[in-house]
Amino acid sequence: MPSLKSQIETSEIVVGLDIGTTKVSAVVGEVDADGISILGVGNVPCRGLRKGVVSNIDWTTRSIAEAVESAQTIAGVEIRTVYAGVSGSHIRCQQSDGVAAISGREVTPQDVERVLEGARAIPIDADRQILHVLPHEFIVDNQDGIRDPVGMSGVRLGVRVNLVTAACSPVQNVVRCAERCGLTVADVVLEPLASAGACLSEDEKEIGVAVIDIGGGTTDVLLFVDGGIGHVSVIPVGGNNVTADIAAGLRTPMGEAERLKRNWGCALGRMVAEDDEIGGPGVGGHPARTVPRRLLGDIIEPRVGEIFAVIRARLEETGLLEQLSAGAVLTGGGVLMEGMSEFAEEILGMPVRLGLPVGVRGITQLVAGPQFATGVGLVQYGATALAGARVREASAAPATVEAEPVAEPAAEGKRRPGARLIGWLRAAF
Repeated sequence: MPSLKSQIETSEIVVGLDIGTTKVSAVVGEVDADGISILGVGNVPCRGLRKGVVSNIDWTTRSIAEAVESAQTIAGVEIRTVYAGVSGSHIRCQQSDGVAAISGREVTPQDVERVLEGARAIPIDADRQILHVLPHEFIVDNQDGIRDPVGMSGVRLGVRVNLVTAACSPVQNVVRCAERCGLTVADVVLEPLASAGACLSEDEKEIGVAVIDIGGGTTDVLLFVDGGIGHVSVIPVGGNNVTADIAAGLRTPMGEAERLKRNWGCALGRMVAEDDEIGGPGVGGHPARTVPRRLLGDIIEPRVGEIFAVIRARLEETGLLEQLSAGAVLTGGGVLMEGMSEFAEEILGMPVRLGLPVGVRGITQLVAGPQFATGVGLVQYGATALAGARVREASAAPATVEAEPVAEPAAEGKRRPGARLIGWLRAAF
C-alpha cells in the first residue's frame, strides 16, 4: 500500500476524541505530506461515564464541549468532525473465518473486501453491532500466515479475523453526545486499538506484545501475536477503584483521594521511604493532618496487585501468554503512579514499559504521556482513513471514464467501511 506521504497532497485537520470515565481529551492533528503535526489538545474532567459507558448525557456533552473548545483555542482551528473512541465492559471479541474466490489472476483490494464481508456475515444479537473486523492472517490457496495478500496469485482467498462487537446503545450514546455539541462522528474506534497504533513498534507486534490500557473505570487488553491482533477484552476495573480505596482508608473525599494518588501514590509500598509524610485536609471541618506516605502505598498496592492479577488470569485464559515475547506496554491515566511498571513485571512475569505516543510532530509536549495514547491513536486512525479515501477516489476515476458497469460504484460504496479499516491496519500495524 502507498505510504501516507504519497497519499496526502494538501493538509487536513483530524481530531481524536477520547471519551473516558474520568476525562475527555480532544487531540487536534494536521495531516500533510510530511505526516501528522499535533496542533492542540483539550483535556477536561468528566463525570458522565461509569466504567466506560455514558451514564449521564448532559454531563458528558458538557465535558466534550469544553474539551473541544479548549482544543480549538490552542490549535486555532474550528472542529467539526471527530473520530471517537469507545470502550466498556460491553465490548466482546470472537473469531470468524471468511472465504472468497479470487476474481482474476491475482488478489485485488476488492477481493480482500469481499472476503472480509464474508467473515463478518455471522449472526449476532439484535442489540449488538460489529465495531471492527480485525484480520489475523490471510490464506491464499493453501498458504497461510499472509499479512497482505494483494498482488499474490491464486484462486481461493481465505481470512481469519477477530470480530469486535459492541452493544448498540453505548455506541449510539457516544455519537449522540458528540452530535449535541455540533460535531460529526466520522467513525467510532475501539480505544485499545487506537492506543496500540500510537505507541507500539513493528518489532513488538511481530514477536508478540500486550497493550494494557488502564483508565479510570476500565482496563482494556489487546494482544498482538505474529504481527496480527490475537485477542481483545475489557475488564471493568481501573484507577477509580484505587481512588475509592484511598478515600475509605484515609477517610478523605474522593477528590482529595485522587489528588493524593496522582501526587504521592506508589504502587509498591517498599519503594517509599519510611520517614516520608504527606498532608491532606480533614473531612467535615476536622483539622488537616499528616499521614505516612508508606500508609498510602499500603492502601494502593493490594488494589493494583489485584488488577494485574486479573489481567494475568485473562492472558492465561487466551492461551497466548507464552507468545508475548515483547512483554506488555502500559497506557492510560491509571499507569502514571510510581512503581506501576515494576509491579506489573513482578505479577505478569514479563518485561513492561510505559507506552508513549510516537510517530507525530508539532507540539508533542502536549501529548507526552501514556494518558494521551488513545487520543493520538485516533488522530492516526483518521489520517490513514483519509489517505485510503484518496486512493480509492484516484483508482475509481479511470473506471468512470472507460466503463459501462453501473453496479461497481454502488458495490464500492457498500464496501467503503471495510476498505477504510484495512487501509488503517496496513499502515498502522
